[in-house]
Amino acid sequence: MVPMLRPTLRPDVAPTVHDEVAAAGSELIGGPAGRRVRPGGGPWNPLRVVALVTIGMFALGMAQKLPCYDGGWFLGASEQYIHACYSDIPHLYGARGFADDRIPYFEQIPEPTEHFAHLEYPVLTGLFMQLAAWLTPGGTTDPRPEQIYWLVNSGMLLVCAVVVAVCVARTHRHRPWDGLLVALAPALALTATINWDLLAGALTCAALLMWSRSRPLAAGVLLGLATAAKFYPLLLLGPLLVLCWRAGRWRAFATAAAGAAGAWLTVNLPFMLRAWDGWSEFYTFSQERPVDFGSFWLVLVHRFDADLPPERVNLLATLLMAAGCAALAVLALAAPRRPRLGQLAFLVVALFILTNKVYSPQYVLWLVPLAALARPRWRDMLIWQACEVLYFLGVWMYLAYSTSHQGLPPGGYHLAILVHLLGTAYLGVQVVRDVLRPERDPVRRDGSDDPAGGVLDRAPDAFALSRPAPVPAAPAATAVHWGTSSGDVSRET
Repeated sequence: MVPMLRPTLRPDVAPTVHDEVAAAGSELIGGPAGRRVRPGGGPWNPLRVVALVTIGMFALGMAQKLPCYDGGWFLGASEQYIHACYSDIPHLYGARGFADDRIPYFEQIPEPTEHFAHLEYPVLTGLFMQLAAWLTPGGTTDPRPEQIYWLVNSGMLLVCAVVVAVCVARTHRHRPWDGLLVALAPALALTATINWDLLAGALTCAALLMWSRSRPLAAGVLLGLATAAKFYPLLLLGPLLVLCWRAGRWRAFATAAAGAAGAWLTVNLPFMLRAWDGWSEFYTFSQERPVDFGSFWLVLVHRFDADLPPERVNLLATLLMAAGCAALAVLALAAPRRPRLGQLAFLVVALFILTNKVYSPQYVLWLVPLAALARPRWRDMLIWQACEVLYFLGVWMYLAYSTSHQGLPPGGYHLAILVHLLGTAYLGVQVVRDVLRPERDPVRRDGSDDPAGGVLDRAPDAFALSRPAPVPAAPAATAVHWGTSSGDVSRET
């Protein structure tokens, strides 16, 4: 019988073939992909596997919060720190007025503090919190409304987590298995339900997916919505600006920037006009917030008794961030080949995290999908994730020590901060090396340029600070023959 011919532009990249750590880990499920693996279709296609693994890891993360769900959230601070199961979600249900049906931004919280009197979150996150509150029945005692509120939010955040992982799997068309770097990230399981950061992460990843499909307006709109949920997605406009500058794609950048501005204003303007004090609380609190957990500024304050009031730290952190962004711009314009969007996106957000005056444990969710796009290599991802898990445990043990003197003393916590900083810096160095030596880049080894670049992919340079290296020709098309009896796959070019 004549075998059927199924044409395809390129086969998917199998990490168990190209990554030694992935190959070693695959022995648990039968070993590296061989000649009988059918690409693409079937019930176990990459997107379904990525989505199911994400759901499984998310469920494990919820199980890890079980000691707090069963009472730790209500038995004093030390209990939830000792079990490392703290979450903002149940505590803010009452503290921010959702239990009393108070309208965010328009009404004050039940117990205003010296730092804020209204909900201190961006508008889209506040609407997400309010939607979960509407879905939470009140007046019950077993389980408590706070527990149900956490469960409702967890269900909504699970959808966001799946969107993040699937978008990463689809952004690089021929590398869908890179989504497992997100799905299997320990930090995703441990921090997913601490706060609402996954909402901004889902919108950001969807924006990157749209950009990779050469849809700058949709990408800009999603990026603007992401910025309405959290500040950090705004930083991605910087890499887009520099890359479009080098490629001469000004129209695409202008379209994306206009879409982002329009979407952000559409969400924020009604609150700015009718509830300015409540709307501006997030920005005021961010400026006035003192040096806090996880930052190297805190180590300076604790170890060297440095005088660092908020206004001074704001200035110094802004100067460091500006200098770092200038260095990234020079890197992007002077590199032998134009860097990939995922690389610069990771570097600019990592720079913000390293220079910021606070690092909450869930901020790692900002970087997980960007790291999978920037450096899809299991060894480096595992090294960085190990550092983040150590920090996750360290911050809760330090808080336990602060409340009950049973846990990690300040010196140990400072070491945990250093581990987090070095882990993030290590991954950043690997990405910079890939930019300077494109042949090292795992994504470009098969002849790709920038699969997430959209209009930038294989675009010629219009401006560069050095003589650019030639972009390799696109890989030749491949025809995949499907055997009708044995299931073997053979390829012809």
